[in-house]
Amino acid sequence: MYRFSIVLSLTLLAASTSIFASVPPKGLTQSHVEELLNSVEMDAPTRAAINAVTNNDIKDLALNREVVAQKDDIYSFKLPSESATNQESSGRCWMFAGLNLLRPSVIKKCDLDEFELSQSYLAFWDLLEKSNVFLEYVIETRDRDVQDRELVKQLDDPIGDGGYWGYVVNIIEKYGVVPKQFMGETRSSANTGRMRYVLATLLRRDAAGLRAYAKAGKSEEYLRTEKLQMLKDVMRVLVINYGLPPSEFEWRTADSTGKVSDPITYTPQKFYSDVIGVDLTEYVSIASYPIHPFGKNYSIATSRSMADKPEVTFVNIEADQMKSLVLKALLDSNRIWFGCDVGHEANSKKGLLVKGLYNYEELFGIKLDMTKEERLDYRSETSNHAMVFEGVDIVDGKPRKWLIQNSWGKDVGDDGFFAMSDEWFDEYVLNVIIPKQYLPAEILNIAKQTPTQLPVWDPVWKSLGL
Repeated sequence: MYRFSIVLSLTLLAASTSIFASVPPKGLTQSHVEELLNSVEMDAPTRAAINAVTNNDIKDLALNREVVAQKDDIYSFKLPSESATNQESSGRCWMFAGLNLLRPSVIKKCDLDEFELSQSYLAFWDLLEKSNVFLEYVIETRDRDVQDRELVKQLDDPIGDGGYWGYVVNIIEKYGVVPKQFMGETRSSANTGRMRYVLATLLRRDAAGLRAYAKAGKSEEYLRTEKLQMLKDVMRVLVINYGLPPSEFEWRTADSTGKVSDPITYTPQKFYSDVIGVDLTEYVSIASYPIHPFGKNYSIATSRSMADKPEVTFVNIEADQMKSLVLKALLDSNRIWFGCDVGHEANSKKGLLVKGLYNYEELFGIKLDMTKEERLDYRSETSNHAMVFEGVDIVDGKPRKWLIQNSWGKDVGDDGFFAMSDEWFDEYVLNVIIPKQYLPAEILNIAKQTPTQLPVWDPVWKSLGL
C-alpha cells in the first residue's frame, strides 16, 4: 500500500510538471523565437513582398488600382466652389473648415470673385483663451496630486492648436472676424510647432508656480491675480508670433463688374454681424459613436475652449440618421462642417477617401479587420480632422460619393477637393454640424437635456487638428 502511494504520487507529480511545462512563459525563449521565424515561409510571394516593401512606399504598393480607376468627377449636386485654403503645418483644420463655411456668404453678398477670412486672427485669440483655460484648470485642481489622471492629461498637452466647431463659435461671437488681408499668415501661424513648444513650456512653468502658491496657503483670489500676470507673457509671445490683431479696419470691395464700393470702417465684431450675418448658435453638434448609447446628449470633461463657456457637447445618434440629416441640409444648399478619421484609407495625392483603397492584408498576408466599435474602443479610430461637405452624387436615390472641401492647399487632391465614397462615410465620419431647421424635434429636445459627461480620455475626444 505504501509502495502504491509513492508510485501514485510520483505519477501525479510528473503529470503536474508536464502541465506546468506546457504553459508558455512570459518571456520569449530561444525555441519560441525560432518557431516564430519558421512560421514565415520564405516562398516566392514572400520574397517578392520583401523586395517590394524594402524598396518602396508601402502605401504605393498597397494602393488598389481598381478602386482608383473607378473615380470620376461627376456629382448630381454640387455647390459653387471657392479656391482651396491651406492650414499648412498647423492643427487648425477645425478653424479653416469653420471659416470655409462662412466665406461663401460674403462672396455672394458682395459679388466677389474670391474672398478669405483670416485664420490667424482667430488662432491668436484661440491660443490666448486656451492658455487662460489651462491656468484656470490648474487653479481649480490645485489640491489634486500632480499624478492625477485628468491633471496629467492637461499637463501632457497644455496648449494645442486643435479644436472643434464650438471653438469657432465661441471665438467669433467674442472677437468677431476680419478679412485675411488685415491679418495674414506668418511663419509661426503656418508652422506652429516651435511656438507651441514655447507656450507649453511657459504654461507648465506657470502651473508649477500656481501650485506652489497654493501649497503655501495663498488664496484663490491671489492665484487669479497671479494668473493675469502670467497671461501677459502669453500675450507677448502671441504678439511676437502673429503681430497685433486689428481692432478696426477700413474695408472696401470691387465686385465682379469692377465696381468699387465706398470704404467702411469695421470692428471685427461689426464685420461679423453686418457682413457675415450667420447665426452660429443655430447649428447643433451631432455625432455617431456606437460605443455609447444613442439618443443621448453628451459632454466631454475639460474640453472647453474658454473658461466661461461650457464643455464640448454632442447628440449621439445612429449613423444612418446622421447621414440623412447631412443629405437633407446639403441638398438645400448648406455646406456642412464635419469631423472624421482621415488616417484610414485616404490618398491625398489623388484626393480619395474610399473604403478598400489599400490592400494591406494582401500585401502582408495578414488580417486587419476590426468593427467600428473595436476601432474606437482600442484607439484605432478617432475624429482627428475637420472638412466641409460641398456636394453629393446620388444614384438610384442613394448617395454614391460626396464632394469634400479640404484645407491642405490646392496642390493636394483635386485643387484641394476630395471624393469620399459613401462606404467611407459610414466607417469614418463621426461628427457633423447641422442647422437646427433640419433637425427633428426629438433631436432638438435631446440637445437641451443635461449632458452626460465623458472623461477627457474617452475615445470620442481628440481635438481636431490634422
